[in-house]
Amino acid sequence: MGKSEYIMGLDVSTKVIGIAIFENMGDHGELKLLHHVAPKVKANKYTKIEELCKKATIFETEFLQKYKDFGITRVIIEEPLLRSNNLYTVGTLLRFNGMICRSVYETLGVSPDFISSYDSRAYAFPELMAKRTINKKGEPLPQKAIDKSNPVLFGAYPFDVDKKQVIWEKVADLEPKIAWLYDKKGLVKKENYDMTDSYCSVIAHMSRIGEWVIPTPLIS
Repeated sequence: MGKSEYIMGLDVSTKVIGIAIFENMGDHGELKLLHHVAPKVKANKYTKIEELCKKATIFETEFLQKYKDFGITRVIIEEPLLRSNNLYTVGTLLRFNGMICRSVYETLGVSPDFISSYDSRAYAFPELMAKRTINKKGEPLPQKAIDKSNPVLFGAYPFDVDKKQVIWEKVADLEPKIAWLYDKKGLVKKENYDMTDSYCSVIAHMSRIGEWVIPTPLIS
């Protein structure tokens, strides 16, 4: 039997980095780790660039260094969403994403692949693609308009649906043994969403390139 191959997915933000590691079983993946790192740096002590550099270093030392000999041969990073009207925020996110990419390459010797959040969700859970049958006001669309339209992501859901919550529920169905994080009120912590996004990035990429079969939930 050959040496096991492991594939890592990352969802990168400046506050939390979601991490998923799968063992490649040939036509599917077996989840080995679902984790997150929240690099904290004292505010107002450093310039923004210094702060990002230190956060990247924290991720490298707290996580990547511990897994550099684990056998990770592929890394999939979800591309950052660039829809913000704040150009400074977009620029900061892109810089940090680049720093993490470099840390991955220098520590693991792996050049990451990237996948958009749209493709990540669409390929991981193709059942989320559906034609819109109602407009933003909740009013039914004419059948002719429905017939001419194309399926879109979350098409069967209300326009204001919490998309990250939907993805979390999908992953929770696939991985019923995961101990999720909850706050004192019993609500799902946001860190779970970063982890499930990293999970999606791997299974979506591997499905998109035709190596893995779309997973089926173990529970209904």
